[in-house]
Amino acid sequence: MVIVWINGAFGAGKTATARELIELIPNSTLFDPEIVGGALTHLLPAKHLAEAGDPHDLPIWRRLVVDTAAAMLAELGGVLVVPATLLRQEHRDEIFGGLAARRIPVHHVLLAPAETILRERIAERGPAPEADGPPRARQWSADTIEPYRAALGWLTADAHTVDTSALTPYETAVLIAAAVRTGDAPVCEIVQTPEPTAETVAAGVLLFDDRDRFLLVDPTYKAGWEFPGGVVEAGEAPARAGMREVAEETGLTLEEVPTLLVVDWESPAPPGFGGLRLLFDGGRLDAHAVRGLLLPGPELRGWRFVTEREAADLLPPVRYERLRWALRARERGAALYLEAGIPLG
Repeated sequence: MVIVWINGAFGAGKTATARELIELIPNSTLFDPEIVGGALTHLLPAKHLAEAGDPHDLPIWRRLVVDTAAAMLAELGGVLVVPATLLRQEHRDEIFGGLAARRIPVHHVLLAPAETILRERIAERGPAPEADGPPRARQWSADTIEPYRAALGWLTADAHTVDTSALTPYETAVLIAAAVRTGDAPVCEIVQTPEPTAETVAAGVLLFDDRDRFLLVDPTYKAGWEFPGGVVEAGEAPARAGMREVAEETGLTLEEVPTLLVVDWESPAPPGFGGLRLLFDGGRLDAHAVRGLLLPGPELRGWRFVTEREAADLLPPVRYERLRWALRARERGAALYLEAGIPLG
């Protein structure tokens, strides 16, 4: 079972190419995620949809795309061809990470005609209608092109790119089929973290620099920044799990067992199962250790040292509260017990 994800801006020819591609790849099926977006217009309150603007910004859309793709492959097997625009890297990470967790490999292909060609195709399709006014062809074109242009940096680095400026959909499909077959369009390198089936215990480690800032990492397999760390494996001590994860994620070997700062109970919130979240103090890194920080390719996209104030803009609210109390526990020299980021006892 495998997915060929055809990405690109509006007007790049994704759907037409996908229809040609399923004729070229044996045992392949077309799945258009826009069908999921259309279904949400009947399932969610109009006010909720209006606040989101774009269905892609709804977490439920991204979850349903993953679940539907996995269900279709479980039912049909073979290859799923998915023509869908993903211009926000965090959305790509969330969806591809969800598929990777289900052991479904993804070949990511970007259709990239010249911008002049895109604008011509958009103009040919006509303007977007206004609810209470005339069409706005020029603005529609700008709204479509600008996010694509801004995303090209990470898109071209992540996906196998095909310039379709002078190609028909069939010719494009032939190139994609060949690239998938030969490996020129390789499977995306993204960590495959199995989805939990019950409550989990996770251990994170705070590592400080000489300015008392702490390290955050940007994982590829889920949206948002995180502390170095991960799920504690069966039979593994939580502090040792934190040390293992630090080594795997950053290349740093901690010589001493880190000190416990907080134990936080994260209640189940479907589709998550919740569980215990432990945060440890890994100590201060010297300049040599900071220079030796590594990124292991498919698992992390970046790292940075931040202040408590800066972390507020990077971490989800509950995770930020966990951090905030961990820093207070570090100052006081006494570990704290939390529930959903709130200290008790």
